[in-house]
Amino acid sequence: MANDAVAGNSLRVAPAGRAAHGDDPVRAVLAAYTKDLVTAVEETLAAFLADEVDALAEIDSAMGGFAATARDCVLAGGKRVRPTFAYWGWRGAAGGAEPLPAVLPAFAALELLHTFALVHDDVMDASATRRGRPTAHVSLAARHAAAGHRGDPHRFGETVAVLIGDLCMVWADRLLARATVPPARLLHVRRCYDQMRVETIAGQYLDVLGESDAANWSVDRALRVARYKTASYTVQRPLLFGARLAGVGGDAPLTTAYTRYGLAVGEAFQLCDDLLDVYGDPATTGKPTGDDLRTGKPTVLLTLARQLATPSQRRALGQLGVGAGDAQVARLAELVADTGAVDRVERMISDRVAEALDALDTVSIDETTRTALTGLATAATNRRA
Repeated sequence: MANDAVAGNSLRVAPAGRAAHGDDPVRAVLAAYTKDLVTAVEETLAAFLADEVDALAEIDSAMGGFAATARDCVLAGGKRVRPTFAYWGWRGAAGGAEPLPAVLPAFAALELLHTFALVHDDVMDASATRRGRPTAHVSLAARHAAAGHRGDPHRFGETVAVLIGDLCMVWADRLLARATVPPARLLHVRRCYDQMRVETIAGQYLDVLGESDAANWSVDRALRVARYKTASYTVQRPLLFGARLAGVGGDAPLTTAYTRYGLAVGEAFQLCDDLLDVYGDPATTGKPTGDDLRTGKPTVLLTLARQLATPSQRRALGQLGVGAGDAQVARLAELVADTGAVDRVERMISDRVAEALDALDTVSIDETTRTALTGLATAATNRRA
């Protein structure tokens, strides 16, 4: 993307129904804006991180390598979902006349916050891969061992990964401060951002707690985890974050609509992740299949399976646990589907998408934003990765 794609008032959006996408206006709009927005975010992150890495390298040569590892975690790919929802939250409030460069640092900051969450989450879940590559703590442990350094490589990898996550959170704060909006407005943006961080940590704690108390977990509590661990910082708060950047107050009708839409799509996003963990293709998701089955994590899918299971199915589900081989995981995946839990989760996803679209009908927003958010509700919940 040339820089002039974001230098004007908004991202370029192609007319609906481009030949490459047939007569589907949603896909046409999504294809038109995603490349420009993602590239603009990537360029903002790359420029910001280059300066940050150089500054840390001046402290000590080892710090340069540490900072470069953190940078690589940020720039390692990903769908950039959070900046996308933040952009359309802003665009829906500001319309097409406001300059994007003023708020682009705020959108990019959400990816730094996301990296903080991912790196820490991978340590807590002992995940081996992320986006088809070794996770940060695994890669760092391998480097430690290859260098012949003293101490436990795994402990070193986890410790440094925690510091990388911490650094990304600080970087997010620093980049957010570069948004050129009035100070009073930035204060409201910051309050929304801080609430998003608190809710993310709350959801992560409940996720960890659930693994240690799966037998006493409920579908309602599993949904609460989805709401705070995923929905809040993936969809709802980024939308509200974008609206705050445009100056929308907390009691505005648009805030109410974004809240309804964000919770519905965010929960559906996590429900889709639950299905992908068990039934996804690792070559597409970039993560091993069946981690939730191996750990017995009480996701909505697995909690429903336990509730719907016959006594014999429930006994078989009791075999969930660390150390399960691939063959056992495959059998358990079939068992979960046999209980009817997969069908139930798919209906829950559909119901939430319908709720999100109903929420959009309650407010007046420009049609480009409406089309994009409609497409995002579908794209975020009907995916293979």
